Amino acid sequence: PRGLGCAAASTGRRSYGNIGPRMAEITLENLTKVYPDGTRAVKQLDLEVEDGEFVVFVGPSGCGKTTALRMVAGLEPITEGLVKIGGQVVNNLPPKNRDIAMVFQNYALYPHMSAFKNMAFGLKLRKVPRPEISTRVGDAAKVLGLEGVLPKRPRTLSGGQRQRVAMGRAIVREPKAFLMDEPLSNLDAKLRVGVRASLSELHRRLGVTTVYVTHDQTEAMTLGDRVAVMREGRILQTDRPQKLYEEPKDLFVAAFIGSPAMNLVQARIDGDEIVFGQYRVPLDPVRRPDRASGEIILGIRPESFEDAAFAPAEQGTIEVIVTVLEELGADAHVFFRVDARQVTAEALEGKEDATLIADSTALFSARVDPRTRARVGEPIRLAVDPSRFHFFDPETGASLLTERRPAAVAMAGR
Repeated sequence: PRGLGCAAASTGRRSYGNIGPRMAEITLENLTKVYPDGTRAVKQLDLEVEDGEFVVFVGPSGCGKTTALRMVAGLEPITEGLVKIGGQVVNNLPPKNRDIAMVFQNYALYPHMSAFKNMAFGLKLRKVPRPEISTRVGDAAKVLGLEGVLPKRPRTLSGGQRQRVAMGRAIVREPKAFLMDEPLSNLDAKLRVGVRASLSELHRRLGVTTVYVTHDQTEAMTLGDRVAVMREGRILQTDRPQKLYEEPKDLFVAAFIGSPAMNLVQARIDGDEIVFGQYRVPLDPVRRPDRASGEIILGIRPESFEDAAFAPAEQGTIEVIVTVLEELGADAHVFFRVDARQVTAEALEGKEDATLIADSTALFSARVDPRTRARVGEPIRLAVDPSRFHFFDPETGASLLTERRPAAVAMAGR
């Protein structure tokens, strides 16, 4: 029978009746959107989403991610460029002919219909036979854990159940691709974590090409096979989540990816040391900035610090005065002041004047062992790992990171 229980025997991918899994690559070529008032919402996007891949667009509000998704769906006219689905140019195809299914932020359920009828509505419009509708909806409900609520109307369902009904409505369509516009943003934090895990599991089971939009970088990092970080209508970097975290190409990506956010501060190179505020730390011999001296922006993630009492003895340390202490159970966040100018998210997003660097002392955060004896107002020694530092050009924001292998290692590799 057709339905969610079917899978291709050789590949493990979802089967669609007698034709097997359908190819559904999504390609964006020079995709641009200019509104009548001259606003350029999307600027020359180039991206290839492979068949079965889960790609996430992430960025601050107004960066163009939803507009790009709507152009793929056919809900927004394209000013320039091409959208291809399964190798076919779909610029002039209406949404109903693109063989995609959308899941929206606001669920968009019919309040007078039961969960079953909401999920079945699209199939009914397409004149799918009733027995097949029942099979598809039943299979989707089983996967989504909705079997007990199919007779109920949306007003009697929880937020998580409503969102799963909206997902089920998309799944039963058996589309080439799913397009999801911030589908979890209306859920409370605890429910969002659970639904996020279910969504990831669902994608692994179905293997359907998915493009997902969110402003939440945690969602992006946990869901995406690849993540495209957007700003001001452009894609700044597209890569695997862990590579975005470890190798951001510029300041904006570095500041946006990671929670808590990376500490960014004005610093300078002085020989084999880096100086930031009142602190001087030896540079790692391998991971160094691509310049011998001068002003740079230093990035240190909170995870690169540790309470010295729980760190290897050979690691260098700095003494800080604890300004704020957040004890979170699994770890603790220690905040301390650095006498240097800080790079702020607001400046990076263009909400302040031209400079990237705000004129204030920097408030650093360190993620440390929960057994720490740190106390507000008291000094504590923090171990710091320079092999995890990041370096950026203060003029362009581009990464200055280079990795220089020691001569003995380089010779051994020949």
